[in-house]
Amino acid sequence: MSETDNKPVIGITHGDINSISYEIIIKALFDSRIFDLLTPVVYGSSKIASYHRKMINMSDFTFNLIKKADLANPKRANIININDQEVKIELGKSTTMAGELALQSLEAATEDLKKGLIDVLVTAPINKQNIQSKNFHFPGHTEYLANKFGAKDYLMLMVSQNIRIGIVTGHIPLREVHGQLSEELLLHKMKILNQSLLQDFGIRKPRIAILGLNPHASDNGLLGEEEAKIIKPAIEKAFAGGILAFGPFPADGFFGSSEFTKFDGILAMYHDQGMLPFKTLAFDSGVNFTAGLPYVRTSPAHGTAYDIAGKNIASSESFRAAMYLASDIYFNRKRYAMMLTNPLEMRKQETER
Repeated sequence: MSETDNKPVIGITHGDINSISYEIIIKALFDSRIFDLLTPVVYGSSKIASYHRKMINMSDFTFNLIKKADLANPKRANIININDQEVKIELGKSTTMAGELALQSLEAATEDLKKGLIDVLVTAPINKQNIQSKNFHFPGHTEYLANKFGAKDYLMLMVSQNIRIGIVTGHIPLREVHGQLSEELLLHKMKILNQSLLQDFGIRKPRIAILGLNPHASDNGLLGEEEAKIIKPAIEKAFAGGILAFGPFPADGFFGSSEFTKFDGILAMYHDQGMLPFKTLAFDSGVNFTAGLPYVRTSPAHGTAYDIAGKNIASSESFRAAMYLASDIYFNRKRYAMMLTNPLEMRKQETER
């Protein structure tokens, strides 16, 4: 059986209904060739989808309405109604209703993922303020899903082609980075990234670059001591344990030159240190992947983009890339599991390929 015969079922959350989420979902699923690779199931509302479809003049596109994910048509864009009530759509605005519906979609898709009714999860952009409630008190999808699945070993990883940047301290205020950063934490994140590169991306001997915290990676202690006391010892321990980790590198020169192209994975110390160069290099095609979860989850690298909602100018490239990456990782994990249980068969398949 070929991989396309055994294509994954992609669960898609509809995100914030007043944003560009439905626009990018519809545009990404409009090309029917995508159904040769995956089966999409959107957790949303056929009425809301119809509204957005009309706003962007996509009259040739329709969703296949189903009640359960296991009834999905493999040759259609499927949708499950998470809520049948009348909803007021206010494009470009943050509303309580939009937050509630975003959470309903996320909860429904997550439950089906745990039940095995869908294989992977792709999340459309949410507003991190209006989704807050007693059931969602997290900085974003990453932390919510880690909590939902009981995963303590996770890493936010930004991916585009051969660029993979992990964020050590995640979604926290910049003033808290120094207090959070430790040799233990850094070594822990290196192990997660290394395992993800092996398991999720099929890289045999991944090389990992570690960025410094301070300007010029402290200039030998002149501009800070974190490199000498925390980062270098963690790199040395990782290397001794079989992880090919190098650095610390000054972030500006590392991305300003072609140095970043020599590594399979990169670890940034804090959010903007990694996100700024990533979005500069790959804003339209970038994907957010949560490494370390028991299930595959990806999302586009951009947010709700309220300012262009309903204007039919949003690019679906990042969302489409998120679906493709989720599918690729799904199969890579299968191959990795096969290699662990039957390495001889795995080598045979690679020879035949």
